[in-house]
Amino acid sequence: MIDLHTHSIFSDGELVPSELVRRAVVAGYQAIAITDHVDHSNIDFIIPRIVKVCEKISDAYSIKIIPGIEITHVPPDSIYELSEEGRKMGAKIVVVHGETIVEPVIPGTNLAAIKSPIDILAHPGLITEEEVRLCSKNSVFLEISARKGHSLTNGHVVKLARKFNTSLVLNTDTHAPQDLVSKEMAVKIAVGAGMSDKEINVMFKNSEYLTKKALE
Repeated sequence: MIDLHTHSIFSDGELVPSELVRRAVVAGYQAIAITDHVDHSNIDFIIPRIVKVCEKISDAYSIKIIPGIEITHVPPDSIYELSEEGRKMGAKIVVVHGETIVEPVIPGTNLAAIKSPIDILAHPGLITEEEVRLCSKNSVFLEISARKGHSLTNGHVVKLARKFNTSLVLNTDTHAPQDLVSKEMAVKIAVGAGMSDKEINVMFKNSEYLTKKALE
C-alpha cells in the first residue's frame, strides 16, 4: 500500500509523524506521504518540521517517507503561489484539497489547482469534464478517496477519468490510526467505485510512479 495523503498533529491529525509512520509500517505500507493542511498562515511552520522528521526517521523504518502538504480552503488565486512556495521549502508531494461535496470549498478551487504545479487533486467531488480533461494535459492525478464523505463521489471521478484517460491514485486522507487501510481494503474501495482489475493495477502503479518521482 502506498498512501500519498495523510495528516499528523501538525494540522488536524491525531498522531505525531513518527507514530503515524510506525502505524503505517505495521499496516503493511510501502510508502507514505505526510501532507498536512496548509495556507498562508502556517506553510512556513509545517514544511520544515515535516522535512526534518522524515530525514530523522527514514533510516529507522522499512518504509519510504515523503514530506508534503495539502493546500486547503485557500482562495483559488493563491493556489499557484502556495504550490511553488511549498516546493521551494521541501514539499515533495503537493496535494490540493478539492471541491468535495461535504465541505464548503470555494468554487473554482479544482480548476485553479489543476492549473498549478501540483501532484494530486484530492477528493475533487463533482469535478467537470473540462477539468478532468485538463488534468490529463497537465499531469495532475485525481484522488480516489478512502475517507468517509469524500468517497461519495469516487464513482463520478472514475467515470470521467476513464473517459479522458486521466491518471488516478487511491489515498486514505488519514487523520486517525483507524483511517489507515490495507491494500486489500483499498482494492475493495476501488471496486466499489466501479474500477476494473486492470484499472486498479494501473492506479497502484501511478502511486509507485509518484513515490519514485518524489524521492529522486
